[in-house]
Amino acid sequence: QVQMVESGGGLVQAGGSLRLSCVASGRTFSAYHMGWFRQAPGKEREFVAAIARSIVSTYYSDSVKGRFTISRDNPRNTVYLQMNGLKPEDTAVYHCNTLAWGQTVPLYDDWGPGTQVTVSS
Repeated sequence: QVQMVESGGGLVQAGGSLRLSCVASGRTFSAYHMGWFRQAPGKEREFVAAIARSIVSTYYSDSVKGRFTISRDNPRNTVYLQMNGLKPEDTAVYHCNTLAWGQTVPLYDDWGPGTQVTVSS
């Protein structure tokens, strides 16, 4: 199982950008497909983006498609989320986690601390 620690969140104005990082422990990071998820206050956690263990393939939720880009660096056990064109509705705590390819739910209900993203209007 992979343990994750997220960073890179902050307060940004609408239209701005942030780059989130997620460092995973464990020697098998490259064996996992990885995803970003977010949870806004009072709402269920939702899927944001996923990247294959091979790095070649990605998919996104409709709400972030064209604005967010997921990437990963397997030797550094790190997955990134570049967020451009941020909107107030992107405000949430962002988490990374492993997932099965093609799915929008995590493999394990085991979460890191997350990183807070707040977008002001």
